[in-house]
Formats: sequence, structure tokens, C-alpha cells
Amino acid sequence: MKKIKVRNSVFSLALLLWSAWGIPDTLPRTAPCSSENVAFQAGEEIVYKMYYNWNFVWLSAGEVVFSVRDNGTTYHISAHGQTYKSYEWFYKVRDKYDTYIDKETLLPLVSIRDIQEGGYRLYDRVEFDHSTGKAVSLRGKTKESAKKTVYDIDSCMHDLLSIVYFCRNIPFDQIPKDYEIPIKIFMDKEVWPLQVHYRGKEAAKKIKGQGKFKAIHFTPDVIEGGYYFGEGTNMHIWVSDDANRIPLMIESPVSVGSVKAVLKSYKGLRYDMNARIDFDDE
Repeated sequence: MKKIKVRNSVFSLALLLWSAWGIPDTLPRTAPCSSENVAFQAGEEIVYKMYYNWNFVWLSAGEVVFSVRDNGTTYHISAHGQTYKSYEWFYKVRDKYDTYIDKETLLPLVSIRDIQEGGYRLYDRVEFDHSTGKAVSLRGKTKESAKKTVYDIDSCMHDLLSIVYFCRNIPFDQIPKDYEIPIKIFMDKEVWPLQVHYRGKEAAKKIKGQGKFKAIHFTPDVIEGGYYFGEGTNMHIWVSDDANRIPLMIESPVSVGSVKAVLKSYKGLRYDMNARIDFDDE
């Protein structure tokens, strides 16, 4: 299997894992080139707390905020993350991911990444032309130094953010347990194929600070990046088993510890949070 390389911040990793849900091309009511949005709405905001485990100590690394705004014929979806000041002696992050998706198809039209991770800088603005199968990228260390390159892409291509919101509209109840789900995204100048394994449902997944939820469990295949994921590495994703389908927790071991993204708060959901079955009394 082809493996994907990712910058080594907990935010980049969490976003990749958050997006690692699949699009089975055999499922009814769902086609990779078009999808009716029944899962989210403008005004939704979801916050995750990021943890990094180093030498058996869990460190609160920072937060990432996912939001949806109405932009006329498109949704403006963003994921902005930054480390806490108490963590920045170890690694400072200021990452901004912004994607504009077509309301009718949920496909990306413009994708922007503005990344500051330690001494690393990247600005990458991609315009998707799905009719011609082209992606036009302005990429460089900064917006001012970015250079234009045109790439060939497959039809109905997603980016790191659009795939998340597209997949929230998949009828998961029609997927059998242990189903292997293929997905493709365009990132870092290439098209990346991934495999995700659907592990079934859990009746009471505990989420620290939130309580217990009915959840859907996924495990993506091995991924390599700035962190190294060796053979046999298991990444785990739990999403709410209700109409909202929001990620509850993501965790994965890495070469020098492990990382975890945990749901901290949410507002503006399209539906009531019916997956919660018990509140955390800690």
C-alpha cells in the first residue's frame, strides 16, 4: 500500500486521522461526485483538545477548532489549531486549514493551508477544476513566495477537510463490520489512496470530560510521516453514532510516544447530540 507523508505536528496528524473515513462506491444514496448534506450546518463549531504522550506522561498540547460558515453557494470550512503556551517550549504550532466546498456536491473548490510548525513554514492554496481534472497550486514557504504549479487529479477529488464533511453523510448503518473502505485525497502535490477498516459500533465509549457515547469505531491503515508508524501500528477513531457523525476521539501511537485528540466542546450541531448516554461526573 502507498503510504502518506505528513508534517509532524499533532494537528496535522489529527486532521489526517479525522479525515480517514471512506467512501464505498457501492453504497446506495452516496456517490463520490455528489452528496446531499444531511449531517451538518453553517454555525457548527467543534473543539478538540490535543494530548501528546512522552515518556508515559500525557501533556496537554493545544486545541484545534473546526467550524462551518455559510458563504453563499459554498460552505467555508476551517480547522485552526495552536499549541498552548505551556507546550511551546517543546514544539510551537500555528496551523490554519481552510476549504471552500460546493454546497451541491460537497467537493472542494479552493483549499488553503497556512502552516507554522516549529521552524517549518508552508503556504499552499489549491484551486480544484473538477471538470478538467486539474488542481492549480500556489505553494511556497509564504504566500508572497508561492509559485504556481498545475497537477492532474482524478475525478471527484477531495482534500483533507472536504472529505471529512462529505463522509459524515455516508449511511454507515449499511456498511458491514470489518468492511475495508478506500478513499483518495489530494495533498502535498499528490493523490493519496488510503484504506480504512470499519470495526463496528460500541455501546458506551467513554470520552474524558464529556461522558459516554454510542460510537462507531474505525482503524485506518498504517501511515508514515514526520512521525513514523511501524508495521502493525493501530490508529483508532471513534465517531458519534447519531445523525451528526462527529468525531469523539482519535488516538494513535507514534515513534516517540502517542497522540490523542479528544472532543472538548461543540455547538451549532444540526441535530441534538443523541449519541451521549451518560455525562462525565469528574
